[in-house]
Amino acid sequence: MKDDITAGPELAERARALLPAAAYDFYAAGSDEQISTGEAAAAWRARRLAPRVLRDVSAVDTSLELLGSTLASPVLAAPTAFHRMAHDEGEVATAAGVRAAGSLMVLSSRATRYPEDVAAAAGPWWFQVYCLRDRDITRRQVERATAAGARALVLTVDAPYVPPKATAGLPLPLPQDDELCRSVGLATRTPGWEQDPSIGPEVIDELKRISGLPVLVKGVLRADDAKACVSAGAAAVIVSNHGGRQLDRAAATAEALPPVVRAVGDTVPVLVDGGVLTGTDVLVALALGARAVLVGRPVLWALALGGADGVAALLDSYRQQLSLRMALAGAASLGEIGPDLLHG
Repeated sequence: MKDDITAGPELAERARALLPAAAYDFYAAGSDEQISTGEAAAAWRARRLAPRVLRDVSAVDTSLELLGSTLASPVLAAPTAFHRMAHDEGEVATAAGVRAAGSLMVLSSRATRYPEDVAAAAGPWWFQVYCLRDRDITRRQVERATAAGARALVLTVDAPYVPPKATAGLPLPLPQDDELCRSVGLATRTPGWEQDPSIGPEVIDELKRISGLPVLVKGVLRADDAKACVSAGAAAVIVSNHGGRQLDRAAATAEALPPVVRAVGDTVPVLVDGGVLTGTDVLVALALGARAVLVGRPVLWALALGGADGVAALLDSYRQQLSLRMALAGAASLGEIGPDLLHG
C-alpha cells in the first residue's frame, strides 16, 4: 500500500474508504459553509509558471536549513489533532514516518500520544502551543515539551474561540490520565482549559522566556500582523487560515502569502500551509516567497493508508515531485526559486 502513496488530490478519497466516517468527517471538515476549505487548493493551481531554459539542472538539491534543522525538503508535517483516529500508533507513527523522510514534525497540543513517546520516534520536531486561560497549564505543557526535546514552539493565534465541529461519536483513544493530553478531552472543557481570547504579542516573549526556544507564530494572514509578530520577537511566521476550520471566507493562503513576505522581507522565514497537495504547489509557494510549506490533512490520509511507511512515502513523493518540477523550471536549488518563476 505504501508504495503507491503519492502527493495528490486523490489521496483523500482513498483514505475516506478506510477511515470511520466520523473520523474522516472531522479531519476533512471546515467551518460554516466550508468556502475557505474548498478554495485552498484552487488558489495554488491558479498560479502559472515561467520556466527558465538552458540552465544546468543535472543535479537538483531540495534540502534546506530551517531554524537550526537540516531537512531533506521544504515540506513539513503541520500540527493536526487526534492521529490515533487514523492509526493505532497515532503521532508516534507519524513522527517515525516524518523522520524517515528527513523532514520535521510539528506536534499538535491536541495529540493522542505522550510527547515523550513521540520524541523518541521523531527527528527534529516543534511543539504547537495554544495559550490557555489558565496560563499555568500552558507553562507546564511548554516545559514538558521542551524537556522532551522540542526545538521550537509554534504559537497558534487564529483560534481565540473554537467553532463547534462534528465531534459526536469520534473514536478518541486518549491517555486521559495525562495532563498534557487531557486538553483534547471533550469532557474536560473547563474555563481554564479554553483558549485565552485576550492574548497579545507579548505572549511571544513570555513563551520564549519559559522555554528558551524560538517561537513561530501560526495563523497570520495580514502584513501588519506579520510585522507585529516579528517586532515582538517571533522567529518565523506561518501564513495559515487553520485549514478553513476557524473563520470561513478567510483569504486563501496562496493569496495572503505575498503581502506577508513583502512586509517581513528577509527578517525571519515565512512558512505557509493550506491546500498544498502536490510538488508543483510547493514550487509555487516557494516562488511566492515561502521558505517552507506545511501539510496537514495529506499526512493524516497517508497515516491512515500506510502508517509510518505511508507518511514517509508521502513526504518522499512531495520531495521527488518538487525536484522534478524544479528541474523543469530551471532551478537547481531552493535558492534559485524566486518570483521570476511566476508568469504575470
